[in-house]
Amino acid sequence: MSQLTIVANITAKADKIELVKAELNKLIAPTLAEEGCINYDLHQDNENPAHFMFYENWASRELWQAHMGAQHLKDYLAATEGAVEAFTVNEMTRVG
Repeated sequence: MSQLTIVANITAKADKIELVKAELNKLIAPTLAEEGCINYDLHQDNENPAHFMFYENWASRELWQAHMGAQHLKDYLAATEGAVEAFTVNEMTRVG
């Protein structure tokens, strides 16, 4: 198994920034407790406060996929329905 890096970009709707930020923060503790989670770091853009980014490292793609089905992620999706403008995920491998 090789380590997987995830870069997830979330853009909140302008009037929903604080809601999305609060819900994203709720994901951190339960995710860090998941098997295979090495780090799960949330960032907010200094110029565009609606833009959030998770930088994550997982022991394997399989363990990250298990995370994607976790109840706390389902709860986040329900709580932020209609509040997110855009969401992209990049699966990446460290090369240097």
